[in-house]
Amino acid sequence: MESSKKLYIWGFLVAIRWWIPNLSEDKAYMAKRRRRSRKNKYITLYSPFLMQETKHELIGEPIESEDGKHQWARCTKSHHSQLVNLDALESKEAEEATVQISREDAVKYNPRSEYKIGDVVFHETWDDVGLVRGKEITSGGGYAILVEFEKNKMKRLIERLGASAL
Repeated sequence: MESSKKLYIWGFLVAIRWWIPNLSEDKAYMAKRRRRSRKNKYITLYSPFLMQETKHELIGEPIESEDGKHQWARCTKSHHSQLVNLDALESKEAEEATVQISREDAVKYNPRSEYKIGDVVFHETWDDVGLVRGKEITSGGGYAILVEFEKNKMKRLIERLGASAL
């Protein structure tokens, strides 16, 4: 019976040796693995699957073509991928950065008023000026506008209070 225990222990040790790799091989593998890792770059893009702007991770290396520099981007929420033209994206960002909003051109925000996309709105409570970027119908059947403010970023505000979309 003792010989069967010794045989069992010897088989167990052989199995462990088979599963545990050599430490020097493991260190070399980890060093190679560390060299390949790099910081991920994230950009904000419109996700057609979610129909809203979301954070995307740039995947792989940029691809040069006659249309410009392209790279794959994966949505962090839905995990869908899309090919992005980086040159067009950079020129679009430069265009958006030149939009100047002044308080003189702004209309004072009132929840009972109606606004158009592109209107400049001044919110008295927040002491902030913003640009109307979109319009929505709320789940309760009311109206809302999406306003991109200078200080508060993107906010959803009520529009045409008292009127119903349904």
